[in-house]
Amino acid sequence: MGPVLIGHEIYRMSSYGQRHPLRVPRVSTVMDLSRALGWLPDHAFRRSPRARPEALTHWHHPAYIAALQEAEATGPADHLRAFGLGTHANPVFPEVWRRPATSAGGVMLAAEMLREGGVVYVPAGGTHHGLPDRANGFCYLNDPVLAMLAMRRLGLRRIAYVDIDAHHCDGVDVAFRDDPDTLLISVHEERRWPFTGLLEDEGAGNVFNLPVPAGFNDSEMRAALHELILPRLEGFRPDAVVLQCGADAVEEDPLSRLSLSNNAHWSVVAALRPVAPRYLVLGGGGYNPWSVGRCWTGVWATLAGAEIPDRLPHEAESVLRALVWHDAPKRKPVQPHWFTTLRDTPREGAVRPEIRARLAVLAGRPGP
Repeated sequence: MGPVLIGHEIYRMSSYGQRHPLRVPRVSTVMDLSRALGWLPDHAFRRSPRARPEALTHWHHPAYIAALQEAEATGPADHLRAFGLGTHANPVFPEVWRRPATSAGGVMLAAEMLREGGVVYVPAGGTHHGLPDRANGFCYLNDPVLAMLAMRRLGLRRIAYVDIDAHHCDGVDVAFRDDPDTLLISVHEERRWPFTGLLEDEGAGNVFNLPVPAGFNDSEMRAALHELILPRLEGFRPDAVVLQCGADAVEEDPLSRLSLSNNAHWSVVAALRPVAPRYLVLGGGGYNPWSVGRCWTGVWATLAGAEIPDRLPHEAESVLRALVWHDAPKRKPVQPHWFTTLRDTPREGAVRPEIRARLAVLAGRPGP
């Protein structure tokens, strides 16, 4: 079976609210662009189921799951704030239960599909900040954790989790940092919320954090890939690899100061595919509708073996021209190539001494 993309129309219909960074369309853009380019035939697409409440209690507390359902049924309430619901980061909106439960259902379906091997892409996944008892950092549930626990229930033992989002995967770290059968690698911006993921963190000898400075470029990501990510994966010999592919490390994103092109993401996606017989690729952050849609559609092209054209055909260009970014930051003006191409111009540069030094620290640490 070839690669499969799991999606749902709920991401087209719902938003966190007009003032929230996640007011922008993302997953629907990936589906529309992929179909416009002929890359998403019916046999390669699965509609995400909605996870049942009891399935979510494999990691989340039952009281929190009940509170999340209550928030959708009755709206904001003071007592729900104890669960992180109704805050600026995690507002109560009309689909506040159904949307994250659909993402969780998608990744748990992916785990089942990968039982015998394969490649599954769930761009709606990657909500790596969710905590057992509360919403956190735009994340109501932690679908990477739920996916990995589902893999464990299916008999997979050694799972590698790699995260290239601009923000550290604090929720996944809480779940697995002391599990010697899980390898955690995170490349994220230093001194950026949630202010976790220090270079010195080791967990049970299986945690490798690379905090990177502002301006992190494609050459530096290549160094991280070949000097940290691939060597550790090869030493660990995982049964499955989970890649969180947040697009907020791309230069045009408003919530980071990193300077990657989407080529860097696609290179990581391609390099990790042959490492294990099972490969789950997730979305994550990404708050510029054009950069995230273009990046994640290119992720699917990479997985599906599709050739990315230099210039998009009219139908695909129309998808990008129809996007709207209300109250876009003035420091991120719309660029003409966002409508006509998928591939960014590469953003190469020097590999700075501080990156070299941190890679050397991680290379010298024992472990997988």
